[in-house]
Amino acid sequence: MENSELAEHSTSQNPINPSFSGHQTFPFRYTWLKKGVDAVKEKANVFTDDEAPVILGVGKNMVQSIRHWCLAANLIEKIEKTSDNSSGFETTKFSKKIFYENGYDPYLENPSTLWWIHWNIATNNDHAVTWCWAFNFLNYPEFSRDSLLQDLRDWIKQQENIKKQPSENTIKQDVSCFIRTYCLSRSTVSKVIEDTFDCPLVELDLIREVPNENGYQFNLGTKPSLTEPMLAFAITDFWNRGFSNIKNTLSFSEIMYSKFSPGQVFKLDENTVVMCLEKLEAITDGVMTYDDSAGLKQIYRHKNLDSFKLLKKVYEQNTIGSLSR
Repeated sequence: MENSELAEHSTSQNPINPSFSGHQTFPFRYTWLKKGVDAVKEKANVFTDDEAPVILGVGKNMVQSIRHWCLAANLIEKIEKTSDNSSGFETTKFSKKIFYENGYDPYLENPSTLWWIHWNIATNNDHAVTWCWAFNFLNYPEFSRDSLLQDLRDWIKQQENIKKQPSENTIKQDVSCFIRTYCLSRSTVSKVIEDTFDCPLVELDLIREVPNENGYQFNLGTKPSLTEPMLAFAITDFWNRGFSNIKNTLSFSEIMYSKFSPGQVFKLDENTVVMCLEKLEAITDGVMTYDDSAGLKQIYRHKNLDSFKLLKKVYEQNTIGSLSR
């Protein structure tokens, strides 16, 4: 996909203000995102408040990590001026729908929420560069920690928009945090138990360790916890952010293989995506339809669709099934 086509995406292929830190080496934990959303809801500049560790119930470094992950997951966004004339943050539409009182899933009990958080992080080329790069630009399914580090280092050097090159240690810490976001930690007796808590995204089973090879691999193919409405939600968001009103058809290959596409970010196989597309008309109430006649696989959009209108269907029980069925 060309950069011009991604002009309205929340991030582009070229990072604008890339961050290789901010997480303080911590993957996020189950309670952190809700804590961050709730705190910002009550006080826009909570993260610079001296009482932030008490308000959030975590250490000082973890305060900064919570801020980082809420930004990376598109749960909060920066505002320049608050009511007391200072800079701060506000909650996004998505975080309100999920984490506010009577929200769909404030305690991350539904796998669809984790898929959506992963989607936002893995398409965020400013706050989560390594995560975005690995899921969209890494062109082979297996990797070691060292090969990942070397390839990322080479890619960073090619990016003209990255004016200040991160240090070697910063990149190493970012790679380590990336792997621990999706893989179970190897607990040892020397580790403090607080440091062995795993990130909720481990549940998605997107990255696995390669037995006896000290390496890792993307888990390509069907994802049992990824439902058809959730994938349709991501397709709609990809379309709205990447193409907006300029295009009323989307090819199968764009959904599967374009940078920032559901196929890439969710590491799906073609059959899994086709299964969803065949039910797209029912999921979207006829707004989008799939056609594979004349050898062309395409989605047609008959009118613009707000991706958030699909959110209710994502959380409805027993409406449309898992992609593994």
